[in-house]
Amino acid sequence: MENADGLQKVRNIGIVAHIDAGKTTTTERILYYSGVVHKMGEVHDGNTVMDWMAQERERGITITAAAISCQWRDCRINIIDTPGHVDFTVEVERSLRVLDGAVAIFDSVNGVEPQSETVWHQADTYRVPRIAFVNKMDRAGADFERAVGMMEKKLSMKPVAIQLPVGREETFAGVIDLIRMKAYSYNEQALGAEVIESEIPERYREESLYNREVMLEKVCDFDDELMQQVLETHTADERLIKRAIRTGVLANKIYPVLCGAAFKNKGIQQVLDAVVDFLPSPVDRGAVIGRHPQSADPVERRPSVDEPFSCLVFKIAADGHAGRLAFARVYSGQAGFKDSIINPRTGSKERLARIYQMHSNRRKQIETARAGDIVGIVGLKDTKTGDTLCDPKHPVCFEQMTFPQTVLARTIEPKSAAEEDKLTAALERLADEDPTCKVYIDSETGQRLISGMGELHLEILIDRLVREFNVEANVGKPQVAYRETVTKETTQRTEFSQLIGGKAQYAAVTLIVAPIQAARGVEFATETSIGNVAPLFIDAVRRGVLEATSGGEMTGYQMAGVSVRLCKLEIREDDTTEMACKIAGATAFRQACSAAEPALLEPLMKLEVVVPSDYVGAVVNDINSRRGKILGISVRGETQIVDAEVPLAAMFGYATALRSLTQGRALYTMQFDRYEQTARAVQDEILKKIGRA
Repeated sequence: MENADGLQKVRNIGIVAHIDAGKTTTTERILYYSGVVHKMGEVHDGNTVMDWMAQERERGITITAAAISCQWRDCRINIIDTPGHVDFTVEVERSLRVLDGAVAIFDSVNGVEPQSETVWHQADTYRVPRIAFVNKMDRAGADFERAVGMMEKKLSMKPVAIQLPVGREETFAGVIDLIRMKAYSYNEQALGAEVIESEIPERYREESLYNREVMLEKVCDFDDELMQQVLETHTADERLIKRAIRTGVLANKIYPVLCGAAFKNKGIQQVLDAVVDFLPSPVDRGAVIGRHPQSADPVERRPSVDEPFSCLVFKIAADGHAGRLAFARVYSGQAGFKDSIINPRTGSKERLARIYQMHSNRRKQIETARAGDIVGIVGLKDTKTGDTLCDPKHPVCFEQMTFPQTVLARTIEPKSAAEEDKLTAALERLADEDPTCKVYIDSETGQRLISGMGELHLEILIDRLVREFNVEANVGKPQVAYRETVTKETTQRTEFSQLIGGKAQYAAVTLIVAPIQAARGVEFATETSIGNVAPLFIDAVRRGVLEATSGGEMTGYQMAGVSVRLCKLEIREDDTTEMACKIAGATAFRQACSAAEPALLEPLMKLEVVVPSDYVGAVVNDINSRRGKILGISVRGETQIVDAEVPLAAMFGYATALRSLTQGRALYTMQFDRYEQTARAVQDEILKKIGRA
C-alpha cells in the first residue's frame, strides 16, 4: 500500500449497533466468506473470533473493540467490531475517531433502538460515512420498511434502500438488488457461501420497479450524468448509480440500506460489496488537520507514505504475551523498528519495539506501519489513549479524544495488606486501558474508589482483576457519582494577606459565581474590566478556582454547572505572588459557592423498556415508584415501548425487579442522559447518609 492507488484499495470500517443487533455474528460471516476463517463461530456457543475475552463469551456480548483484516474483491478491509452495551460506549467512541467508514446494523424487528441512536450520533460527530444493514429479516415481526422509516424519523438522516427482502420472517429467502435489478438467494448447504443470482420473481416485480424509482430520485442529485440519462432515456447505468451513491455517502448526505439475516447466512456478501463500492478509502477521507505542538498553527497530513510519519493511539490493551499493546491508526508516512518518533504531549521519544497486524486477540508481526494501517504497537512507555506519535522533525498534534463522565463508583480494598501493591498495579493497568475507569481516594473517608459507566462496567472490571491479575479484593456497594452546583448568582471578594517563610504574600480576588447547565461543567472567564494584570497571576487564580471545584462545600462532591468570572484582581508590586493569587482564588470560590445556595445534582438516565401489553401498567407503576418520569408509550409490533427518565440512584437491581414484574418477558436499556438538581427531600436524605445533614 505504498501509493495513492494502493490506499484507494483500503477500507477502515467499524461495525456499530445496539446490543444484540447482530454485530459479532455479521463480522463472523464476513470473515468466513472472505476466507479469513474456515469455520463460523456463534455468539451463543462462545466460540467467535471477535469475542475472545472470557467475560464476552460467558455473557454473549462484546465488551472490547477487536480489530481484524480481510480481503474482498481487490480491497483490504480493516474491521473493528465494537460493543453495543451502553456501559462500553467509549469503545465505540474511540474506534469511530479513527475509522473512515462504518456499517450500522439495525434489528429488523426493533428498528432504531436507544444505543443505535447513540452510536449514530457519535458517528455524526466524527462525520463518518455509513451504510446500514437491517439484520434478522428471518425473525417473527421483521419489517424492513418500518425499520427504514424509523431511521429517517429517529436519526434525522436520509436512508436510501438499495435492496428489498424476498419474503420475510420464516419465508425470508434472499434479497433483491435495486441497482442491478437482480434477485439473490443463498445455498444453505454451503452455509450461504454460494450466492445464486436470478431474475426478480414476478410477484415482486412491480414493487421493485417502484422502489428503484424512489432510489433514483434520491441519488440523481449527486451525479449530473445520471440525472441527464434518467431524464432523457428513463434508464440508468449500474456504473452511474454506484458512482452517485458513493458521492452521496462520502458527503454524508445519504445512507444506503441493505437487508439480510446474518445468523441464517443471507445478505453478507452484498454488505461486503457495498463496503468496497460506497465507503471511503483513506484517500477519499483526505488530509487530516492537526496542530503544531508549540505554535498551535494548523498542520495538514495527507494519506501518503511520502508524508512525514503521524499516527493516533486510540486504545491501550494489556496483552498476556506482548505486554502493553497500543492500537494506532497511521494517517501519514511510514515507520519501522529503528525510526525515531516522539509523543508531542510529553516531548519524549518513543520506540516501536514491535509492530503487529491484529487478528482479534492474535497478532502477525510486520516490519513497517504505513499510512492507512491500523496496527498494534509494543514498546510505548509514556503514551496514553488519544496521544499522537509523529516524526520529530515534523511535529503534529491531532485533536484529543473526549470521554464521558463516570456515574457510578464502588469502594475497593485488598483482602490483605500483602495484596495492596498488586491491587494498585492492577488498577493502574485497568485505568491505563480504559479512560472511563477512574481510580481515586475519597478525601473524606480515605477509601479507594473505582468508578465507571454502569453496574455491568464495574462488574467486568472487578471480574478482570480476579481473572487476569489474580487479585482478590473487597468491593463495596455501588455509589452514585453526585455533583454539587450553585442555584443563584453571588459576588465574593476575598483578600489573602499572610507572612509565609518571612515574606509577605498578598492578593485580593473578586469573583462572580453563577449557575449554568450542568453539562458545561465549570467555566472560568476573565472580565475585560480587570485591567493590566500579569497573565501569570490571572492563570494562578484560574488554577486555584479549578482545583477547588474538586469538592463542594456542602457535600464534598465535584462541582458542575458553575460559571466563574474574575472581575477584579488587586495586587501589590512587591508582595503579590502566584501562590497568593492561587490561594485567594480558591478561597474566594469556596466562599462564593457557600453563599450561592449550593444544591445537589444527580445523574438522570434514559430508560427504554420493551414490554408485552399485559405488563405495561405494572412497569409504569414501578418506574413512577422510582421517581421516574414517563416520556411516552409507543407500539412496536406485538410489544409496547415505555420511554422514561429515571434517577440512577433508584435503578439498582432493576433487571431483577423487571424480570419479576413481567415473568422475564421484558427487556430494557438504560443510558446516562444528564445531571439534574435533586428535590429538597431527596437532597436532605443523601446529606443524612453521608453525614452532612
